[in-house]
Amino acid sequence: MGAPVVVMGVSGSGKSTVGAALAQRMRVPFADADDFHPEANIAKMSAGHPLDDDDRFPWLEAIGEWLADHHDGGVMSCSALKRKYRDQLRRHCRDVVFLHLSGSPEVIRRRQASRPGHFMPPALLDSQFATLEPLGPEEDGVAIDVDQSIDAIVHQYVAQSATATTEQENR
Repeated sequence: MGAPVVVMGVSGSGKSTVGAALAQRMRVPFADADDFHPEANIAKMSAGHPLDDDDRFPWLEAIGEWLADHHDGGVMSCSALKRKYRDQLRRHCRDVVFLHLSGSPEVIRRRQASRPGHFMPPALLDSQFATLEPLGPEEDGVAIDVDQSIDAIVHQYVAQSATATTEQENR
């Protein structure tokens, strides 16, 4: 199957939708990190307050455990905005690969506006962009622009990961 994939990005970037489509395409399990939040985190975000690292630590541990349980393939949607959060996930599953859904604040705001009832208020988007640390060159993963169809994003990721696998095998 392959390594598990974390579909990362700010709220409204399409992590859950792309993650579910990618998991279906790869025929592996899918999980949404939002489902791993304790009630206290959801209440804090719903009240318009961003989570701090203490709030995130047990949440990331639970996600890391899921990744470790799916080391042979799975897709998790998770913001994973900071390098240290991704490092925490890698401590559980060293071969995890990240798919960063990147987009401008304008594109993401437009996408968020079409999601009534989601617990992440649009006002917190600015704090998410301020927190975001894009993938470093030594991190295993790719960034793909979200301003295209879900199918195009999934196809681009699958094509890039197949190319990367072929290059690794040829070394």
